[in-house]
Amino acid sequence: MRWLDFFQNALFPPTCILCYNKGIVGKDICQLCLEQLPKNHDCCYQCGKNLAQQAQHKKRCMACIKKPPLYQRTYAPFLYQGAIPKLITDLKFRHHYKNARLLGHLLADALQQNSEPPDCIIPVPLHKNRYRERGFNQSIEIAKVVAQQLNVSLELNGCIRHRDTPHQVGLSAQQREVNILDAFSVKKSFRHQHVAIVDDVMTKGATVNEIAKVLTHAGVMTIEVWVCARTDFSP
Repeated sequence: MRWLDFFQNALFPPTCILCYNKGIVGKDICQLCLEQLPKNHDCCYQCGKNLAQQAQHKKRCMACIKKPPLYQRTYAPFLYQGAIPKLITDLKFRHHYKNARLLGHLLADALQQNSEPPDCIIPVPLHKNRYRERGFNQSIEIAKVVAQQLNVSLELNGCIRHRDTPHQVGLSAQQREVNILDAFSVKKSFRHQHVAIVDDVMTKGATVNEIAKVLTHAGVMTIEVWVCARTDFSP
């Protein structure tokens, strides 16, 4: 542990966000609440969808076999159930920044066990109008923590959202794809070959797939998706 972390934990001991008991070292969550978070163990390696109720084929869901997304791998350590929706909702709509720190640490912990370091991390960008309305980008706040813990470069300007799209909530799978179509672009100077896209939660995957499309056109060879949680919405 770094000395700065040591003194911070000594002066301001971590407190569990969920139950307010004493947190474990370096994280604002207690051991019991951590153990109760819904893990996404049995999932499709490509899209992260949980496979507990499906026939499996080499850990890949039938949707990805029939129509593979443009990214090669998804890491989604938790299901969007239990306490996870509260952590993400309070971050996104109530500006609980400490939730971003916790979610980032939990995501990074899972990635340290499973993922090869990419050249850079790209948080899912917000359009400037949405950013102005919300005041921050929750994906950036989570990605900052992940980048620091994994010692990976954080790329904030390589991919931009040039079209302000309506919210995806409530849209069907097909509507989500149409809604997000051609919303992103990549700078011509972008030269990374292995990229990880970071977001808070993944539902259909339309947004990250659209980002993967422009990254592929920019010459990126390997694209991973790193998200805190995966919903059970059918891809």
